[in-house]
Amino acid sequence: MTRTADVAVIGAGIIGAAVAFNLARRGAKVVVLEAQPAPATGSTGRSAAGVRVQFSEALNVQLSWESIQEYRDFGRLYGYESGYDPVGYLFLVPAENAEEHRNAMALQLGLGAPVQELSPAEAQLLVPFTADPEATFITTFGPADGVVDPHSITMAYLSMARSLGAAVMLDSRVRAARFDGSSWRLEVPAGPLSARQVVCACGAWSGAVAALAGLQVPVLPMLRSVYATAPLSGPHRYPLTVDLSSGLYLRSEGKRVIFGRSNHEQPAGFFEGVDFGDLDRVLGFGLARFPWLGSTGLDRRACWWGYYEVTPDENPVLGRMPDLAPGATAWLNASGFSGHGVQQAAAVGRLLAEEALEGRATSLELGPFRYERFLSPAGEFVGAAKRETYIV
Repeated sequence: MTRTADVAVIGAGIIGAAVAFNLARRGAKVVVLEAQPAPATGSTGRSAAGVRVQFSEALNVQLSWESIQEYRDFGRLYGYESGYDPVGYLFLVPAENAEEHRNAMALQLGLGAPVQELSPAEAQLLVPFTADPEATFITTFGPADGVVDPHSITMAYLSMARSLGAAVMLDSRVRAARFDGSSWRLEVPAGPLSARQVVCACGAWSGAVAALAGLQVPVLPMLRSVYATAPLSGPHRYPLTVDLSSGLYLRSEGKRVIFGRSNHEQPAGFFEGVDFGDLDRVLGFGLARFPWLGSTGLDRRACWWGYYEVTPDENPVLGRMPDLAPGATAWLNASGFSGHGVQQAAAVGRLLAEEALEGRATSLELGPFRYERFLSPAGEFVGAAKRETYIV
């Protein structure tokens, strides 16, 4: 017997869970398909859990700020806790990037997002760092930025979706996808599922899953590692601090400090394990800006790894596919967040529900992140020209 749905959501991470909840509360018959035996076991469960408004692209600012406000009010809205803690994000900006960064800050403020410029001395009250005037010219701080609990948020969205009639199928890897003229037929271990529309929200696996449907969605997996110190002896509450001159970040995590840096020499692919081979280089950048890291110890057992889901411009792919193949317009993307899915999930869930049920998202214009940006006027795939500046 073939199970049916108005919308099949592929992926039960925080994005898929938010989409499923928003669809279900608008009355859609929803089935969530998760390849793993539990939700939130991909990038969601392995993220550094940061949320911030400090971006250079307006739509990134809007998605994050709307999501942060929902996480802030999660208990009042839904009766669940999100783990939102506004510890802040602090950017240390080298002189050559100061003007561009101030322009981005003006954009953020213009969109209603809270951010402020601090002097290096003011910033050093938040976290100790070496203030080289040539390297750190300005700093900016987002007082509403911080961290959340991605696992708890995911489970809350899924619980609410289930209470509204959604089905969540675990151990349900999509093996094949075929459009039959009116619906997508998805093959999973429990048997076929027929859905009038599909939302692909399976993170780093989104490109591969789209390929099963004959669609080219440029999302690739990139290994990312998070390193953790041993517990520090004294109290600390460091914001998530980003040294833009090197790309290194760190923040407090309980009694520890976690830190990392994207390894841009890492090839795309499903590589596994913490990249301890890159640790010396990461520590070198860390010690140059935060010399006190030298007095801490590394706890290898507390380190972890996961995947960024990366697109050519490091912005997400959102919304309905263009009419490039049979059934393409019934395939909706919610992927390619390049490390920012957790902080944008709440808004994306609402927008994708609008896209699926109203034909097009209405509360925000998704144009900059639609698939069409990768196409030439002749409809050929050409990639993207404009990149998000603030990828950590």
